[in-house]
Amino acid sequence: MEITSTNNELIKSYAKLQQKKYRTESGMFLLEGYKAIKEAFEYGIKIERIFVEKTHITDYSFAQKLITETNSAVLKKLSSTESAPPAVAVAYQKKYDIKQFKDFNKVILLEGIKDLGNLGTIIRSAVAFGCEGIVLYGDCADMYNPKCVRSAVGNLWKIPVCCCNNINEFKSVFKNFNKIATLPKSSNFLKTYTPSAPQLIMFGSEAEGLSKELIELSTDSIKIEMNDNVESLNLAASASVIMYELFH
Repeated sequence: MEITSTNNELIKSYAKLQQKKYRTESGMFLLEGYKAIKEAFEYGIKIERIFVEKTHITDYSFAQKLITETNSAVLKKLSSTESAPPAVAVAYQKKYDIKQFKDFNKVILLEGIKDLGNLGTIIRSAVAFGCEGIVLYGDCADMYNPKCVRSAVGNLWKIPVCCCNNINEFKSVFKNFNKIATLPKSSNFLKTYTPSAPQLIMFGSEAEGLSKELIELSTDSIKIEMNDNVESLNLAASASVIMYELFH
């Protein structure tokens, strides 16, 4: 099959997946480039179609039945980057139930995270340092936004990520966890902190930090010791340092 017109109805429909509304309604998202597509395929992500420029067809022989030959104009319409990749895939989001997390030992929670690059980087670090699951609590950025998918560098499929907006469900699933709040005024330094399992490490948003609601539910708190002339670390950097120390 070949599609070379940007006015093709299928192309126009898939291009809408750059918007959160259409990703939510369809349960689908866009994957850009060889590495992201290949790893998603290998990890069992259901892929509906792969649009590939003619000169790169042989690179995608692992998913030959899914290939639709196209051109750079169509790929540019589907891509969210200035320089379109040689392939863009349409895939189905992987859904997890928060109840699956109750038997984990190493979980992080991100409350109200808005920065897509931060979210992708944290997902990447979580996989690297042995985190078993990520909870997106409250009004968070969409992990299937193309920028987040790129920032996660193929790691989005390697760890369960779920959304939670229900405090009662949160309490039920994590009632037996040591719920560790990351707070700048905590009296516990990360360097000397010894956690008890199972652990849920809670990170607040870039602008507002953890909500009072979650702080009150925490069973412990920590902070990263830093030089006095640095006020704070980027959220992704903080999360990476803490996961390395407590999980790895």
